[in-house]
Amino acid sequence: PREGEQNFSAEEFSDVSEMRALAELLGPYGMKFLSENLMWHVTSQIVELKKLVVENMDVLVQIRSNFSKADLMASLLPQLTGADNVLKRMTIIGVILSFRTMAQEGLREVFSSHCPFLMGPIECLKEFVTPDTDIKVTLSVFELASAAGVGCDIDPALVSAIANMKADASSSEEEYKVACLLLIFLAVSLPLLATDPSSFYSIEKDGYNNNIHCLTKAIIQVSAALFTLYNKNIETHLKEFLVVASVSLLQLGQETDRLKTRNRESISLLMR
Repeated sequence: PREGEQNFSAEEFSDVSEMRALAELLGPYGMKFLSENLMWHVTSQIVELKKLVVENMDVLVQIRSNFSKADLMASLLPQLTGADNVLKRMTIIGVILSFRTMAQEGLREVFSSHCPFLMGPIECLKEFVTPDTDIKVTLSVFELASAAGVGCDIDPALVSAIANMKADASSSEEEYKVACLLLIFLAVSLPLLATDPSSFYSIEKDGYNNNIHCLTKAIIQVSAALFTLYNKNIETHLKEFLVVASVSLLQLGQETDRLKTRNRESISLLMR
């Protein structure tokens, strides 16, 4: 295959009918086991992402306070190490979570077909959950809904997997700081994607050959899980990410090196 092309057609193995067949074959406990295995891979990536944030802690703290100052950012950004690694690992998380979402959709269809009398009450119960609902109640309802294949704003399996990660001696406040800086790291690293020839947006696929369209799902779901654990406002931190990412992409527009801005328009579509 040519540069940027896939060796096989992913849609042949991940369409709706394939996911339904998978759910039928594995059954509810098999799908739960699959989900737990996928979450293990996600948390493995999160562990490595946290290490990268800690390595760049001092620089990221300065960037968070000065992201709108172009002259200062010009000296701070080159000091970051592992930015490409951060993007790749977050993309891997996005691919895993996207596959899990498709598997959940297949499970939902199978469950609705076999147990329609149960699906109705579960969906109704989920509708009663609001942002003001106690988080323990919310996660309990979402866990029930997720077991039936119903999508949730906060993924209970991801929250549980991150909570069960082996914690080091750092405090919860320090962990919260790392989570905040992870979003900053991602936001200021997005312009690097423009140099990759595979970052060209395909209208036919409604995505990119290097799967960076999965970044959005990864950022939203990982943020929701992390800030739920730390009992912080999810929306506030995602807004901060959007502001920093927007400024970073706007600054990319002032770049004179054409290689660095090769796919700037395509990368900007990630913010839609």
